Amino acid sequence: MKITEAIAAEHATFMSMFHQIELVLPGVKSQAEINTIAAVVAGLLVGHAQLETDLAFVALDHALLQKGQLKTIHREHHEMDERLQQVQRAATCGQGRRLLRAALRASARHFRNEERYVLPMLERAVKPEDQAAMGKAFTRIRGGKAKPREEQELGG
Repeated sequence: MKITEAIAAEHATFMSMFHQIELVLPGVKSQAEINTIAAVVAGLLVGHAQLETDLAFVALDHALLQKGQLKTIHREHHEMDERLQQVQRAATCGQGRRLLRAALRASARHFRNEERYVLPMLERAVKPEDQAAMGKAFTRIRGGKAKPREEQELGG
């Protein structure tokens, strides 16, 4: 599996999860539950963003920088994190629900943009055998056989 396919597959999993969360969100009755959902989503997104950056986007730094997209990707990742942190600070369950829904929708838009613009650029810029090696590393890390750089540095 190529890295672009692995990223797109993980995006599809996230999109499905976001949809399921939106389905149950109206029935969530406490801000503590909303916070738990937001914390789980945030943790998963941080790991995903780290893998994208470490395995794929580093190969595109120069091309993305030239097109002004590198800063956009990093800014959007930061905004996604910030939106989920805002959920944690919500004063009411209703406010938390609205903020979480907005965060999920913003994350979904980000994924669609990456798939529309960044993944095709990666396909053009990286040799197929390198894409396959990156995809293999992505799959190995997701399968638990290797750890992302951040966890390795923390001794995790």
